[in-house]
Amino acid sequence: MRNLKFALFVFILCGISGFSQGFLKAENTKIVDEKGENVLLRGIGLGGYMLQEGYMLKVPFSGQQYVFKKHIEQLVGKEKTETFYKAWRKNHMQKRDVDSLKKWGFNSIRLPLHYNLFTLSVEEEPIKGKNTWLEEGFQLTDSLLSWCKTNKMYLILDMHAAPGGQGHDVNISDRDPSKPSLWESQANQEKLIALWQRIAQRYKEEPWIAAYDLINEPNWTFEEGKNKNGIEDVENKPLRQLLEKLTKAVREIDKNHIVIIEGNGWGNNYKSILPPWDDNMVLSFHKYWNYNDSASIQQFLDYRKQYTIPVWLGESGENSNVWFRNAIALMEKNNIGWCWWPLKKLGFNNPLEIKVNKAYQDLLDYWEGNAEKPSEQNAFEALMQLAENTKIENCIVHYDVLDAMIRQPKSGRAIRFKTNSLKQDLIIQATDYDLGTDGVAYHDTVSANYHISTGKERQSWNLGRTYRNDGVDIFKDNKGLLYVGDLEREEWLQYTLEAKEAGDYTISLKVNSENESAQISVLVNNLETTIFKILKNLKEWTWTQPHQIKLNSGKNTIRLQIKQEGFNLKSLKISK
Repeated sequence: MRNLKFALFVFILCGISGFSQGFLKAENTKIVDEKGENVLLRGIGLGGYMLQEGYMLKVPFSGQQYVFKKHIEQLVGKEKTETFYKAWRKNHMQKRDVDSLKKWGFNSIRLPLHYNLFTLSVEEEPIKGKNTWLEEGFQLTDSLLSWCKTNKMYLILDMHAAPGGQGHDVNISDRDPSKPSLWESQANQEKLIALWQRIAQRYKEEPWIAAYDLINEPNWTFEEGKNKNGIEDVENKPLRQLLEKLTKAVREIDKNHIVIIEGNGWGNNYKSILPPWDDNMVLSFHKYWNYNDSASIQQFLDYRKQYTIPVWLGESGENSNVWFRNAIALMEKNNIGWCWWPLKKLGFNNPLEIKVNKAYQDLLDYWEGNAEKPSEQNAFEALMQLAENTKIENCIVHYDVLDAMIRQPKSGRAIRFKTNSLKQDLIIQATDYDLGTDGVAYHDTVSANYHISTGKERQSWNLGRTYRNDGVDIFKDNKGLLYVGDLEREEWLQYTLEAKEAGDYTISLKVNSENESAQISVLVNNLETTIFKILKNLKEWTWTQPHQIKLNSGKNTIRLQIKQEGFNLKSLKISK
């Protein structure tokens, strides 16, 4: 009996320890889990983490990471530069980041890899043709994977910077044009193949690794007289050949994981690359600054049907909340998973904004030629503070961006941006209008950038580029206080508030003005109640004379609609 009990115990224990999350698979036109159930990936890309791009750091020079690094070395030396980069990578992604992403509604992360955290460059190898392996990249990946596993989130490994660089858009891959590119060097290609084999060997049994994204955004012409970024190529033979070699190299070691391919021309030119050559493969495309209609993705829907292969929007973003909401809604309507870019940078149109400390701004001013050279100590302190600012607890969380990505694609309803509870008096900042898309929570003349589709200049939706990522133009005054400006006729803003009791109230607006005929109407619970006529040339912020309104007990909406432009709006005050 004792032996039977022991055997039963061992059987149960083995059963428990042997159970694990299954691998994702490409099955016909879907990505599925181990039960064969459809998985829609909702992800975020970690641009700026292992690989910096200049625009994310607001630098005024060429945007490759190695160029930025050289500028830092000139100020603080190599040792302190390495100290900065260690701190940057340690702080940029921590468990708390992944915990937050899970809480917000994401189920996957795309990790852009820089090859030089895993191996030396071809030029640096002490023995030609040999590969020196570095541990930092693997250790960073291991840590991120452990946090993903804890949160039951998938991790996609993306070769964002391949040896030598994979395109003429040099910022993307940290490419040095003075050296042979990936396409001009057999040694670089062999190193990339060896690196993917090394990655496959390390992670072949890790089911929370969703896929291997073999080469990010190739943008290189292989044909005479064509656009240098490969958008016009019709053969793409070298790209297909290398992707096939990479796939074969991975499959020699790892038959579990999805392999993701990207076309030429920043991932979208698949001419002569298809049909697929592996039965566990996903086709990725990238989408920026074009219309969010079926026509904008039709070629990828056609590929999916023709070749019975899942498609995945592997990278998108860098636009307004309206664009985000509409793009994600389009993807989910067509059962296409998506991954946004990036999670955090020095900028307002992403979930997390890294703050620019004054000392770092002084550095930027120096590099711009508008300030004196800082001392070595001041420059180092500026950089270390910037690295400290990358921690999630020090970032600005843009809940409006998160709302646009996660809630709004499924809901056409406006919700309050902040709690506005009215008892006797209530002041609402004009910038704190409701959360929701254009036409639901607000209306603005320009609410997104569609320059790829229109062929016109890029359009900035929030001209002040601060606080929120909607079409509403938000600025800072000379005291650093926020206000809504550049108001145009027929634009409007909506605010939701809770009144303790029904009755008569007054409303007044804090404004400054230029135009004598400026007017704004007030709609309470969708009924026009009163019209403010704004006085001319109010140079200072001034409260208007109060107007009477009626509110219900409980929830109320107030909509401010522009009848005649010529003023700026800071806040509204409602009093009993």
